[in-house]
Amino acid sequence: MNRSVLFLCSLFLLTSATFAQDADEAARPLTVGTAISDALESTDVHRFTLNLPANTFVYAEANQETVDVVVSVFDPANALVGRFDGPGSGPEPFQFEAEAAGDYRIEIAPFEEATGNYTLEVKRAEPVATTPEARVDQLMVGYDNDYTPGGMVAVVQDGELAFAQVYGMANLRYDIPMTTDTRTNIGSTSKQFTAFAIALLEAQGKLSLDDDIRTHIPELPDLGAPVTLRHLLTHTSGYREFLNTIALTGRRLDRGDYIDRQELIDIVQRQPTLQNIPGTEWNYNNTGYGLLAEVVTRVTDQPFPEWMHENVFTPLDMNDTFVRAHALQIIPNSSQGYVAEEGGGFRDATDLGGAMGAGGIYTTLSDLAKWMQNYHTGTLGGKDVIEKMTTRYVLATGDTTGYALGLFIDEMRGLPRYQHGGADVAHRSAFMYFPTLNAGVLTQSNNASFNGNIANEVAEAFFEEHMEPEDTEEPEATTTAEAAAFDPAQYNPEDFDAFAGRYALEEAPNFILTFTREGDELFTQATGQPKFPITPTSDSTFALSVVEASMTFHREADGSVKALTLHQNGDHRANRLEEEAWVPSEEDRAAYTGRYFSEELETFYTIVVQDSNLVLQHRRMDDITLEPTDKDKFNGGFPIAEVTFERDDADAIVGFSVANGRTRGVKFEKQE
Repeated sequence: MNRSVLFLCSLFLLTSATFAQDADEAARPLTVGTAISDALESTDVHRFTLNLPANTFVYAEANQETVDVVVSVFDPANALVGRFDGPGSGPEPFQFEAEAAGDYRIEIAPFEEATGNYTLEVKRAEPVATTPEARVDQLMVGYDNDYTPGGMVAVVQDGELAFAQVYGMANLRYDIPMTTDTRTNIGSTSKQFTAFAIALLEAQGKLSLDDDIRTHIPELPDLGAPVTLRHLLTHTSGYREFLNTIALTGRRLDRGDYIDRQELIDIVQRQPTLQNIPGTEWNYNNTGYGLLAEVVTRVTDQPFPEWMHENVFTPLDMNDTFVRAHALQIIPNSSQGYVAEEGGGFRDATDLGGAMGAGGIYTTLSDLAKWMQNYHTGTLGGKDVIEKMTTRYVLATGDTTGYALGLFIDEMRGLPRYQHGGADVAHRSAFMYFPTLNAGVLTQSNNASFNGNIANEVAEAFFEEHMEPEDTEEPEATTTAEAAAFDPAQYNPEDFDAFAGRYALEEAPNFILTFTREGDELFTQATGQPKFPITPTSDSTFALSVVEASMTFHREADGSVKALTLHQNGDHRANRLEEEAWVPSEEDRAAYTGRYFSEELETFYTIVVQDSNLVLQHRRMDDITLEPTDKDKFNGGFPIAEVTFERDDADAIVGFSVANGRTRGVKFEKQE
């Protein structure tokens, strides 16, 4: 399984899993502390039950000995509690809370029709913690040992650490545990520091946010419209995203392939056109922040790490904070990043190269608390700089984005919040500040499989009294009573034929969900993503594998189905497309085969036919199967999510363009 999806961004965030129903297999009972070992065939689903009292916290592990598994948990009413698909090997930890008493069903399925052995063990089942501090210990239980990369959690109040706890190991090779003074890589959480540097320089009269970037980096090309510093700060520039672009060349960023800082400029220099008119579209972009660090260097005539140390970190007494200039620089007393290794255990992960400005800051919990307090006091920079950093950007269309300068500005259950997450190859970070409370939450980890939702749960544990009540309204999908009465094993797959087809999201018409049935198995596929299985939860509602997302199909009075609602981070309506999806013939597939070259990337791809499928190949990538979505349009997988073929006046294939969310429109020409 390719877990290198750090750089891929799309509307429908899913990871692939194969999930099949096996109505004949009886569920086996589980007991705490007793391991069960078994083997999976490609279409197996193994079911287990765990009887639990109400308000129980459960922690378990599926040890993936020779097979990558997907774990699904359902409550007594058959509602999905959660799906878990983290590392591709070794322990697959998962935890959940049993709100109601009864039998909880745990299902183990292979990822992508794999086969092999696993062991399942429920390690803890105990009452849900009643204090915030004990709640954190339960949330972090999977990292609380001396053989796992760890993490740290802090709650900040008035610039001080009101609570701080560490778990697991900072370095596995030398048995060094995490401490509250361990310096960790905060990834993209670093962007707010780069934004602050630019805003501070503007306040000092040394530049303007509305400067054309070419004023400061004149070797960048004129691509037809001015790109300003403000566009770079707000992710609206139209430049290629350098990490996703480099991934298209076959460079393995997850394996430590080196990126030189000059490559950011080279990528923009080779870009033929902007991806969007600057200021009209928000598209998360690391290139902009890398270029902004270079602007600081050129405006101040000081290296970016040195200027940040003298003008930001030292004035705020952040003495344990460093900008890592390159991935091989030694940062003393820092955590080593780790990813799960094939066959179990962990391997060292090298930080992303070229990340300075977009990431690359190493810091501590106490230093981040001092930084957080500056949002309240404005001691450094002044209130005007803080206001500028926390004012959401308005697109040229008049729409307001959720992003300001290096920060997402939103609310959590009615509580105003400034926040930003970070992810390098292995390190994970979350920064969350609630200005009306002058308080916040920090989480840091050197474990690539770290649960990114922990920061939200910690915030709820400590600050829930200040938040609005949770929305407990039943989703349109199904009622609890209906779910309890519904048995998915008895669902007739042929009934799904009424729903099969293509549906376009109203808010993004080019984003299409395709639903199909293959025998007794049901699938959905989103634009630019692989196909995945779905499972029925009622006669008109279905759950997706791996992520907590579902959909409700809407029947008209005459029984026809013309729309659905996707339930994922809100409700998103999609309307049925009446025309059928295009299916290429054998002759069509043969016409696409050949060798293609991108002058922009200086990269070759080869397309072949294997088992009646088009397959894209590159010597440094895993083969990518291309699934047709429309004539000459195909979905793939990371790093090539979409492929669109181009024809000449004689209707012959002459090339294609590829896209992967943050980088799009990269052209390849067919070679004779």
